[in-house]
Amino acid sequence: MKLTTEQFTALAHELDSVKQQVQQQLGDADARYIRRVLLTQRLSALSGRILMVLGFITPWLWLLGVLLLALAKILDNMEIGHNVLHGQYDWMNDPVLHSKRYEWDIACDAGSWQRTHNFEHHTYTNIIGKDRDFGYGLLRLSNDFRWRLRNLWQGGTYLLLSMLFQWGVSYHELAAQRVFFGKKKADRHSQVSDSELKKAFFGKGARQLIKDYVFFPLIAGPMWLWVLCGNLLANLLRNLWTSTVIFCGHFTKEVYVFSAAECEGESRGQWYYRQMLGSSNFTGPTWLHILTGHLSCQIEHHLFPDIPARHYPAMAKQVQTIAAKYAIPYNTGSFLRQYSTVFLRIMRYSLPGGEKAVKAL
Repeated sequence: MKLTTEQFTALAHELDSVKQQVQQQLGDADARYIRRVLLTQRLSALSGRILMVLGFITPWLWLLGVLLLALAKILDNMEIGHNVLHGQYDWMNDPVLHSKRYEWDIACDAGSWQRTHNFEHHTYTNIIGKDRDFGYGLLRLSNDFRWRLRNLWQGGTYLLLSMLFQWGVSYHELAAQRVFFGKKKADRHSQVSDSELKKAFFGKGARQLIKDYVFFPLIAGPMWLWVLCGNLLANLLRNLWTSTVIFCGHFTKEVYVFSAAECEGESRGQWYYRQMLGSSNFTGPTWLHILTGHLSCQIEHHLFPDIPARHYPAMAKQVQTIAAKYAIPYNTGSFLRQYSTVFLRIMRYSLPGGEKAVKAL
């Protein structure tokens, strides 16, 4: 259903009201929440690293240590890092939990991620040719992209991307600017120079490699190999989890993409409308929401990226009611259901043909 100009205006007003209601409630409860999560993350990381060294007593301690370290890395990446870097807690003016000061425990430099994700992806969500997060330049996910031979094996490409997800995210900005290969596109303008991009990429990546695969194994003494393998496994678990959550929020069967022409001069109501049609939620218990950084409510995150994510489940009830009022599809379902449609979408568009997904506003 295509909304009228008046309906788009009314939609914007209602969603702005939902946001304003939450903004007026922000305070000590939110500050205590994110600090508790940060404390949990740090204790999990410390406990995990200690237990891996104690693995000589029993391998079960090593395994528990790996799982705790993976939990710490997931919390740092999702509920803390992703949300802090969106500026959700800037109002606290905390020395650590501020978007200009936080640096997360992944290979991607925080500043590089903010440039490509916060601005480009959240401004041009699912606009073909402008939002490079739609398929990450590797996967064909609609017939709006020309089929190429390499798409035949994009199932394997997806698996490899998921396993190395932190490195794919880190390389994303350099690929866009064609720093190492190809000729730059005329419409590509970087906020920083190529030398700065390379310095951030190699600098942050090297620090991560040294920390996990040199420093911690060395101080573990005779348990160095166990610690090295444990760090490798914890990073793998974090990468697979993060990738799965991101794909379930962006690439399910029902999400739409848009052409650049139809989005020119769009109103705030039309921007909200595009975010709702281009995103997917999945349901689950509280612990699942926390481990996803509340990106289980991807629709609400795309609508309100700077609102502390712990409010998204409650906001989702209001947003779903508003969506029904304007007959806007609200894409939600169980985690397994949503992931199955992601997998089927990847495999369907690995072959020629398929339906175009562009949705007229």
